[in-house]
Amino acid sequence: MYTIRQLSRLAGVTVRTLHYYDEIGLLNPTSIGENRYRYYDEDSLFRLQQILLYREMGMPLTQIKEIVDNRNFDLVSALQAHRSALQNKINRLKTVVNTIDITIMHLVGEVPMSNDKIFQGFNPEKQKHYEEQAENMWGEKAKQSIKLWYSYSEQDKQKIMQEGSQIYTDIIANLDKRPQSPEIQDILIRWHRHMRYFYEPTLEILRGLGDMYHDNPDFNATFTQMHPDLPKFLKIAINYYVDTLEKQ
Repeated sequence: MYTIRQLSRLAGVTVRTLHYYDEIGLLNPTSIGENRYRYYDEDSLFRLQQILLYREMGMPLTQIKEIVDNRNFDLVSALQAHRSALQNKINRLKTVVNTIDITIMHLVGEVPMSNDKIFQGFNPEKQKHYEEQAENMWGEKAKQSIKLWYSYSEQDKQKIMQEGSQIYTDIIANLDKRPQSPEIQDILIRWHRHMRYFYEPTLEILRGLGDMYHDNPDFNATFTQMHPDLPKFLKIAINYYVDTLEKQ
């Protein structure tokens, strides 16, 4: 048996929440001791698990109560349904994450991106919601970056993309040198200037890009196709470049 505080810690919910579930008849204690303590058995744990899983799916408490109180409710079948729903959600979120990564790469001039891919993974009816979320998350600076990119003519975009590609081609041609070498660091000055086609990058953003080129699977795959040693080389070179700017 578990006290209400033990159950609270175990499930990661507040004692107040468990009191409320008791008040509305959603999760009553198995027994109440002479000391007025509430006690919960293992069946209560599984019932609370179901409540939290349905809440994760955005279901209101009244509807959850109807489901778990149904005499035909089967725990195993419910868990299988939860797993299927969550797996579908995971797959959709993976697509959304991939879309975000591709968008980042597009906005920093790494890869071209067609308009139809911008909202890949988003249901059409939820597109407006995600647009508003993106504005709240990215802020004014990110919106200005997107607006700036789409203000360029197609000819200018092509020129910018070619310039970006040339920068990495020149780095590859100098991979026999150290990442900290003057030749590589001079190329990174051009890379830094190239970023300004999209936004004014802070030192924190520049360092983050250097790490992302190596650590992010999509970026890593893109640069590995150019040269297997390029992702790690870029991370070291860019971090050194930023270290130098910080000292200045």
